[in-house]
Amino acid sequence: MATITKAPPRGASRQGGAARRVLGVCGGLVLLALALFASVMFGSRTTSFGDVVDVLSGTADAQLTAVVESRYPRTALGALAGLALAVAGTLMQGVTRNPLAEPGLLGINAGASASIVTATAFWGASGSTAAMWWALPGALLAGVLVQAIGSTRSGRSQVRLVLAGAVLSAVLMAFIQAVTLTKPQVFDSYRYWVVGALGGRDVDVFWSMVPFAGAGLLLALVLGHSLNALALGDATAASLGANPWVVRGGGLLAATLLSASATAAVGPIAFVGLAVPHVVRAVVGVDFRWQIAFACIAGPALLLIADVVGRVVMRPQELMVGVVTAFVGAPALLVAVRRMRGNA
Repeated sequence: MATITKAPPRGASRQGGAARRVLGVCGGLVLLALALFASVMFGSRTTSFGDVVDVLSGTADAQLTAVVESRYPRTALGALAGLALAVAGTLMQGVTRNPLAEPGLLGINAGASASIVTATAFWGASGSTAAMWWALPGALLAGVLVQAIGSTRSGRSQVRLVLAGAVLSAVLMAFIQAVTLTKPQVFDSYRYWVVGALGGRDVDVFWSMVPFAGAGLLLALVLGHSLNALALGDATAASLGANPWVVRGGGLLAATLLSASATAAVGPIAFVGLAVPHVVRAVVGVDFRWQIAFACIAGPALLLIADVVGRVVMRPQELMVGVVTAFVGAPALLVAVRRMRGNA
């Protein structure tokens, strides 16, 4: 005899989704706490779990305290940069409806880099605050150009957006190489910055990044509900009271503020903004309010873990965090391409 299986009640499905989100956020917070602790424990000098606990409790000697506390700026900067890149990637994938959208792939990082190199070479700009201000116009212009080139009369093509980002990044990188090779003093500072690293930055870099990243994050949180409407299509979004052009422009501006501030502070670290949004959607679903909130947890955790791996894997030397994230992000890019299934 055939049996009929009843579908679960809609309320039970919602409760299951909410429970999964809560569990995911709790797990992310635990992972972030472990990443923060590991970031202040591992370094050029070996310190144990107990040493860090003693420093945090105020019972360690002055020398050990100085060693552990010297890692605080690096940890704080890594957490903020990871947050900025993850939220920027989440916004860009939401605004463009493209699972490959990421500040590095869409030329924003290259635009920020070219702007900083230009300011350093021709106007003598120096210092972390100056880098922040100069990174923003280049990143914004690059984002606008990629959106314009990748658009068609019927909308935005996923393949065209990625190709436009690749072409613009190649052009900007050629310009950067031309400038740095003809100006040795610019190349000397650029070659360390371009790989993407958290080491060698002091607390001033963190504080100079806070206003720009904070403004971008605040705008992202405001746009969360409108991005949900935009995901349903332009016509549906307009009927729900959201202006598609305003939402896209605001999302691009927020992503630019976040990614440009991170790029200026720690260099062009790729793939964080690509990998984290896919993890976020798998955990919390399609609601952008939850995605942005969870990206604020998953992004810092990923970047700090990558930085710790870079410190440990080649002791006593150190592997730049940008190299480590490339190993993580490259498989994520391949998975995202396979999931597109020809929806170009």
